[in-house]
Amino acid sequence: MKLNSTLIERTISQFQAVALPDTHAAHEKLEAIFGDHTFLLNDNGLHIVEPIADSDGSEVGRVVKIADWQGPGQTTLAPHQPEPTDVVVRLAA
Repeated sequence: MKLNSTLIERTISQFQAVALPDTHAAHEKLEAIFGDHTFLLNDNGLHIVEPIADSDGSEVGRVVKIADWQGPGQTTLAPHQPEPTDVVVRLAA
């Protein structure tokens, strides 16, 4: 899911991460691998947000982990099969 600037702010207020800007050197490669998403980096790795249905009809998204940090100093991202996390963020105000 590609998030606009408002949704990015809402997401990172609920999930500690930094949104990778579309202008970042790695963005094009990540998009080629994972599709058109907003990529979120934190100490645990690389994540995306996927929309899910909420029982009360609210707009929400599940944070999905798509790569882990590896190597000395954890400077390399190792992609893996998407792993849904327990983190659900409210996207609507």
